[in-house]
Amino acid sequence: MEYRNLGHSGLQVSVIGLGCMPFGMSIEEEASAAIVHRALELGINFFDTADIYGDRGKSEAWLGRALGKRRPEVVIATKFAGPMSSSRRDMQGGSRRYICAAVEASLQRLGTDYIDLYQMHFPDAKTPVEETLRALDDLVRQGKLRYIGHSNYAGWQLVEADWTAKAHNLNAFVSAQNRWSLITRDIERELVPAASAYGISILPYFPLESGLLTGKYRKGAPLPEGSRLQKWGAFGSSAFSSEANLDLVEKFNAVCEKHGVTLLELAMAWLVSKPVVASVIAGVTSIGQLEQNIAAGLKKLPAAAISEAEQITAPPVAGFGPPRRP
Repeated sequence: MEYRNLGHSGLQVSVIGLGCMPFGMSIEEEASAAIVHRALELGINFFDTADIYGDRGKSEAWLGRALGKRRPEVVIATKFAGPMSSSRRDMQGGSRRYICAAVEASLQRLGTDYIDLYQMHFPDAKTPVEETLRALDDLVRQGKLRYIGHSNYAGWQLVEADWTAKAHNLNAFVSAQNRWSLITRDIERELVPAASAYGISILPYFPLESGLLTGKYRKGAPLPEGSRLQKWGAFGSSAFSSEANLDLVEKFNAVCEKHGVTLLELAMAWLVSKPVVASVIAGVTSIGQLEQNIAAGLKKLPAAAISEAEQITAPPVAGFGPPRRP
């Protein structure tokens, strides 16, 4: 396993992380624990969850119980700000009031007295970023949090938060968790350059587009029985396995065949090859998937394979469009 520093901090995380969203959603506690134990054996030390995963709390609780006495060996990342209640509007967001309650609930579910990386799951347009940062800074100073990060921020929000932290001498975010894959590359326009400039690591989620980039989905073929996208029906098709995306998969497969790599290896190792990436977060529902993801992520790809794959979905440069006619 390879380990990298998380942003401008001394915290080191495994380049392949374990996404714990399936815990309590797709798999039961016994299977979740088995995956956690195997991940530890294979060198994974970064476990990412959230308070809203697993029907609002199961994922955190199951992860905490699975780690048990080995908790000091790992980096636990969890998130707040997502809706924890369908009836109470104040049960989400980045206000001081909510953060102070949310962190205590997560600590209890995880069975720990500190969280290594506490991430704001979604931006909160109704709360000033200074209020959010001051509340998080207080929790860092109290020892309940080690580091803080954000998720689903835009590039300008990353910069605003970093400037606010520096201007007020507050602990700053060290990581940005955003959707990033060979297919979904919009963050490369602004967020990736901003993160690189400000020393903030990116933690890509959905690196395999919910299985679309594993190699088991092909255009014109029925979705594999029992697969995640097959179970999700219309939502899976619209969010991941659209006709346009399946066309891209075929193009990536051509690159893979040319260079003797698998689509899974191309998808995982491509992200690992990015210096701004600290850990690639992939959720799994079996030990076999876990082992395959680790092997794929640690694969050294031919430079030509990376270059050719990138050209298929290269995003436009920020601030530039097609040339105008005189």
